[in-house]
Amino acid sequence: MDKNRAKEIASCPTMMNVTCNGVPIYIENINEKSNTANIHALDQPERKEEVSLSSLVEH
Repeated sequence: MDKNRAKEIASCPTMMNVTCNGVPIYIENINEKSNTANIHALDQPERKEEVSLSSLVEH
């Protein structure tokens, strides 16, 4: 996913349909220097992880 689009989604008050490896996720924030995002699965908000922006897909 493009860094700018990921930033837009992260700041949008409306929930967007984004997945990481096929799992629906919520983007918490973007790390521009490393091109990564802090995310959590929608059904596991306590399980946070940092992933590459390239692994995120908007549907």
